[in-house]
Amino acid sequence: MTASTSHSSQAPEAGSGGRLATGRLGTWDIVFFVISAAAPLTVIASGAITSFRMGGIGAPGAILFCAVVLIFFALGFTAMSKSVRNAGAFYAYVSRGLGKPFGLGVSSVTVFAYISLVISFYGFIGFFAQFTFKELLHIDLPWGVWSLIAVAIVAFLGYRKIDVGAKVLAVLLTLEVAILLVLAFAAMANGGPEPWSLASFEPKNVFFATGAGALFVMGFGAYLGFESTAIYAEEAKQPERTVPRATIIAVAFLGVFYAFTFWILTVAFGANGVVEMARSDAFETMVIEGTGNLAGAWAAFVMKILIVTSFFACVLSFHNACTRYLFSLGREGLLPRVLGRTSRSTQSPAVASLTLSAFSALGVLIAIVLNADPFLGLALWTYATGVQGLVFAQAVTAIAVVWYFVKDRRGHSVWRVTVAPILGAIGLVVGFILIATNFDVVTSLEGPINQILLLPTPILFIGGIIVALVLKARKPDYYAGLTESVRVVPVDEVAESAGERDSIGARSEQ
Repeated sequence: MTASTSHSSQAPEAGSGGRLATGRLGTWDIVFFVISAAAPLTVIASGAITSFRMGGIGAPGAILFCAVVLIFFALGFTAMSKSVRNAGAFYAYVSRGLGKPFGLGVSSVTVFAYISLVISFYGFIGFFAQFTFKELLHIDLPWGVWSLIAVAIVAFLGYRKIDVGAKVLAVLLTLEVAILLVLAFAAMANGGPEPWSLASFEPKNVFFATGAGALFVMGFGAYLGFESTAIYAEEAKQPERTVPRATIIAVAFLGVFYAFTFWILTVAFGANGVVEMARSDAFETMVIEGTGNLAGAWAAFVMKILIVTSFFACVLSFHNACTRYLFSLGREGLLPRVLGRTSRSTQSPAVASLTLSAFSALGVLIAIVLNADPFLGLALWTYATGVQGLVFAQAVTAIAVVWYFVKDRRGHSVWRVTVAPILGAIGLVVGFILIATNFDVVTSLEGPINQILLLPTPILFIGGIIVALVLKARKPDYYAGLTESVRVVPVDEVAESAGERDSIGARSEQ
């Protein structure tokens, strides 16, 4: 992460490159962004089966435990969001909690992780769209065409007002949840091949199983993007209420929904049968085929289409989150300042959005030219790299939140800003260690390639710290101005602002 050369000797000014539209997003708009980024249908159809395959019957318990850890983290994270509002959430929070060098370090990791994830999802879209549309609609196009079509649609929606994308995600997410509930009701009505069992939640099958590490690799990966609630603070209605509310709702919903749906698979296939089938050659399509057997061919047909739209919803959510990081860092001058410009008509981070779309298209085109496999050659390794980078950034941010409130709780309880965040930080650090030490589970690769894919995170983190220290020594005025575009809101102002807008916010949230 390097500062742009233009105006590099000047301290960055708040909003110097443009301002994001304020008051556009309500609680449920942000919830849809976060849950869509998690892609529930793809987690169930792919992640759940991988968890059963690698870690055994304890997958439902592990996914629930991960939700508890993230809620602990979210309590402190959202408390901090009431006084620090910025589209570059991790960058802002870590800078305030641990200092600007660590903030620049974690921002480098986060941006790289987000870009990697965005590109990976285009690979997944191309892979699933190719065989889905060929099988169902007899439209036979190369995977790259579908990926580039997705890039174009996301580029259009990313340039539009943020609430337009939220409405699209609301529809797609509702359909995802609906088809999974169809599977759940059908499984419960059918009864399954074995008696119902709660063995999936027993500690011995969750924490002490042979494949426990794999369970938590997939578990934490299932919640990717939940932290993006804070990214939308500048565009939210009543952010001091909307952001914390949306974060807790999103994580709690995902935790309960994931745990229930994972467990439903043990009902549909049996507690022993689900592990056996997950370890068979038919594991890739077992959820779709199981849905067809239990609920009818129409349900399997719909699920095949919704897997494609689920990945599209996911990439749109991550695109929006990533562009706001690029916007924030461009506004600071840490990336080219042109990235900090917004559209006059929509006040969206237009330049950052188009830049990310261009990078995404380039990634897809390179894979096409190299004749790479969309799943193994493009999607999987970029996804794995993004997962470990983002969980690392979450862990560092969790530590920063704890440190931020050590000397001054700013009116919050000890539980919310000390005890819960410490538990969350411990859980995330352990989660990152489990991911790094079980990285072959995420990549499905063997050998030194796994260590190579892990390298960007420490290199970018240390590199960001070094850049910050160099800026501090050579351009002290510029360094002193960093994060000044972050609005730090006094607690009493938050309370006063909330009181003044209470009636307006109540109407806008309805």
